[in-house]
Amino acid sequence: MADAPTQDALSEAEASEQKQVRLDKRARMLESGIAPYPLTLPITHTIAEVRAAHAELEDGASTGERAGVAGRIVHLRNTGKLCFASIQSGDGSRIQIMLSLAVVGQEQLDLWKDYVDLGDHIFAAGEIISSRRGELSIMADEWKMASKAVRPLPNLHSELSEETRVRQRYLDLIQRPVARDVVVARAKTNASLRQTFANHEFLEVETPMLQTMHGGAAARPFVTHSNAFDTELFLRIAPELYLKRAVVGGLDRVFEINRNFRNEGADSTHSPEFAMLEAYQAYGDYNSIADLTQELVQNAALAVSGSHVVTWTDGTEFDLGGNWDRVSMYPSLSEAAGVEITPSTPLSELLALAEKVEVEVSHPTHGKLVEELWEHFVKDHLTRPTFVMDFPVETSPLTASHRSIPGVVEKWDLYVRGFELATGYSELIDPVEQRARFVEQAALGAKGDVEAMRVDEEFLTALEHAMPPSGGMGMGIDRLLMAITGLGIRETVLFPLVK
Repeated sequence: MADAPTQDALSEAEASEQKQVRLDKRARMLESGIAPYPLTLPITHTIAEVRAAHAELEDGASTGERAGVAGRIVHLRNTGKLCFASIQSGDGSRIQIMLSLAVVGQEQLDLWKDYVDLGDHIFAAGEIISSRRGELSIMADEWKMASKAVRPLPNLHSELSEETRVRQRYLDLIQRPVARDVVVARAKTNASLRQTFANHEFLEVETPMLQTMHGGAAARPFVTHSNAFDTELFLRIAPELYLKRAVVGGLDRVFEINRNFRNEGADSTHSPEFAMLEAYQAYGDYNSIADLTQELVQNAALAVSGSHVVTWTDGTEFDLGGNWDRVSMYPSLSEAAGVEITPSTPLSELLALAEKVEVEVSHPTHGKLVEELWEHFVKDHLTRPTFVMDFPVETSPLTASHRSIPGVVEKWDLYVRGFELATGYSELIDPVEQRARFVEQAALGAKGDVEAMRVDEEFLTALEHAMPPSGGMGMGIDRLLMAITGLGIRETVLFPLVK
């Protein structure tokens, strides 16, 4: 069967016709007693193993060694007495399968020509050879259908549309090596993060994803209902308040890698569902947790790229090495805006500046305006990984007040590639002050701020039992992959949410 046209371009009638042809083949196989979906096959080698063992085989050479391999057919060419197929394994390795009339006989050759299509998984066994053109091959003396594809593959020589790549990621994985590479990079990144934490004697824990009260971040939650408990529940926006309970309980160094959910917009750096890393270290602060975060990111880059200098998919090199810059929010904003802005700058002056530069803020407060103005004036000019330190107190209700600068808290945001990659705190552990911050948040919520936190009495009860001084951090795993690979967020997620 000839190569099918690009799946994106197939009309509904064409796709239906091709599917029916393959379904007819499946039916004829069953009638003939040939299993189109066997449960097991006598595989002896992976394709990668065969390639590694015979990488230097000369053109036209025979090995006398036999192998049984399996994979998906990604290229198919049938002639009178010789058939060729290229099969691909899950890791992207390929090998050529050759069926010769002289070796398999007329019946098996005819069955191959009759039943086999592009996209099928097949098993083939025979001698390992090199073709006259130098292609490592299996000269098959037997073959079996491993799984009959009843839909055609897209044209592997044409690029899938972005819509198809996202909605049908399995086709993307078959066609584009970079799609598989991102999955491998993500696995290596998570393994590296866990190893770095283990080196620092952190424990990995799990906390609830269904919560009776949302908190731990300023975000709008997804709301659901539990029939069993007849109560409103929230998909968590952050694990922070439960991880801090663990620290109260004496688990001094904890981290979690898991999913968060925020009922907000989606763009190139935001997704309603995302993977998040959070960690808390007793007797640390925002300086020590910044050091740890730099180590985590740099070790992940080494694990994926073999270097702190990573190469993005567009060919750009980005240096994640060295000691990263640390700048303070208020001084850096003052310098960029050309006017002094401090924690005591009146709201009216900030509103006037925001109007002048066309920065809009819903439910404006001093803190929100300072952060939005900072993003307007400073963010896009950061070229290196940078910790932006010392945030307004109003926007950081879970963070300790700065030990020497009134009106700010000991919080940093890490910016890489122009986006926020991580955030870190010296944690607020005073239960009286924490209650006051929650009350302020509740007041904002009463005025219509849907991102404001509620007063969490259970968390406050835990905090009243004394939490040690601690540093905490949170980092998006998807965004970490963005920093290492240069891809957008939907490319770093295996199966992103789409409408």
